Amino acid sequence: MLMWPRFAVLNALTLVALAVPACHSDDDSKTPGNPPPATASSDSPPATASSDSQARSSAAPRSRTFEFDYGVTVRDVPEGSRLKVWLPVPQTTSHQQIARLRQRLPIEPKQTVETKYGNRMLHFDLQPDSNQPLTFQVTWQVTRNEVRGLDDSNPNAKLEDASRKIFLSPNLKVPIDGKPLALIHPDTFALDNPIELGRSLYEQVDDHMRYDKSKPGYGHGDVLWACDSGFGNCTDFHSLFISLARGQQLPARFEIGFPLPPERGEGTIGGYHCWAQFHVDGHGWVPTDISEADRHPELKNYYYGNLTEDRVQLTVGRDITLEPAQDGEPLNYFIYPYIEVDGKSWPVEKTERNFAFRDL
Repeated sequence: MLMWPRFAVLNALTLVALAVPACHSDDDSKTPGNPPPATASSDSPPATASSDSQARSSAAPRSRTFEFDYGVTVRDVPEGSRLKVWLPVPQTTSHQQIARLRQRLPIEPKQTVETKYGNRMLHFDLQPDSNQPLTFQVTWQVTRNEVRGLDDSNPNAKLEDASRKIFLSPNLKVPIDGKPLALIHPDTFALDNPIELGRSLYEQVDDHMRYDKSKPGYGHGDVLWACDSGFGNCTDFHSLFISLARGQQLPARFEIGFPLPPERGEGTIGGYHCWAQFHVDGHGWVPTDISEADRHPELKNYYYGNLTEDRVQLTVGRDITLEPAQDGEPLNYFIYPYIEVDGKSWPVEKTERNFAFRDL
């Protein structure tokens, strides 16, 4: 039987003294409703200890302010057909502040909210009068703060019953029983200490998984596939963590957005990045970024409970029904523009996406 050690919560000064690279940009592997990025992403080199450790030795969390372009150009839509486009909208939270700056749109969108997770989106419904390309692009100003989920404790934190039910329930590709739970031995876990339990599950996922996108099949967040393959990208790592956490009655949620390189400046963003958080009553949400910990083992302690400021979050959750509802199946996750023409998903080959940033 595998034995799992108990882990003490690291203090803030120890955590922030680490050199932290930016999160990695992940391709999607053609999940329905979430096609791969138009421009292939590349691994961002990790920051070195000498370049970042001095800045992170301060006790104050870091922040980053930048412009973020999010857009898509749709081509070859037949004249007179019905085109529907949904764009996810980043929201202001305790960890990021959002303001819309500019837009390039063929019509004014309807701003909508889906009810299950509270994700916001811009919805367009139009009938093009020609087959000319149509561009839907919005530029946001983002201030993103470093998250220190172990240090930022809220004694009054408590999930409402509806949210607890959502974040303890299975998703289509995220079971909460069966094969994933065979990976662990709950009788060795500190079930009465959710912080230690979360750390044990974090270690289990990192031990089982290897960050590897060299073979097909990754990127769907299919927990059974991750159990069998033992490799994947951030979607696969964090889906497995969520499955294990919910299986131990630890509410957990999937969050997805875009990464930025650690160097300030400007450039394009090739693909998404995702992470997971679990909730502890009397403490709050605790983040984990296990795929980054696997890519940077020297930072494993940091990525349990902390997130860098080099990212922007767009949506939460899996199996998403948009608002208004799409004609197709619920989305595995919602990060790229979703497009339907006459009720059918529009091919990614007939779109060109644009994601970019500029530090301010």
